[in-house]
Amino acid sequence: MMNFRTAVAILSLFLLSTVVKAQYTMHKMISVGYTYQNQSFGEVGGKLLFLKNDDVIYRLGGSALMGVANSKFAIMPKLQADVLLNFEKNVDFYHSYYFLVGAEGTNKYIAPKIGVTLFGMLDLTGGYAFPIGDTRLNGKEMKGLNVNFTLNIPTVFIHDMFK
Repeated sequence: MMNFRTAVAILSLFLLSTVVKAQYTMHKMISVGYTYQNQSFGEVGGKLLFLKNDDVIYRLGGSALMGVANSKFAIMPKLQADVLLNFEKNVDFYHSYYFLVGAEGTNKYIAPKIGVTLFGMLDLTGGYAFPIGDTRLNGKEMKGLNVNFTLNIPTVFIHDMFK
């Protein structure tokens, strides 16, 4: 059943990106970061950023959370969706900060979150995780305070760096 859900999620993300691309500009990003969810995890993944103008920006992402839970190495897949908001007009330097509202989910928990981001590249968010059923990670419950610190690197920067 989980394989079917994963396939549907990937297919939906692909279809959404092709439909949205016609109306919005899409940028690809690589993300690395730190997540605290009853345990410390490193995070590596990718995101798609969609924007029509720079007041409201949408992001979809997928990543892997890697860490040690109860003395055993563990990896959790994570999907997330964010909306970045900044309605400030007449600013000298294009929108330098955004308020962030979003949600993330793994196979162990779902966590709504809020936070701030600088230029859409450096995120600091917090939220509360709700476990999915009675699932645990190596016997550890994934419930409670959720804190994320993430660096999002646009792939165009990486491409330009190696030209």
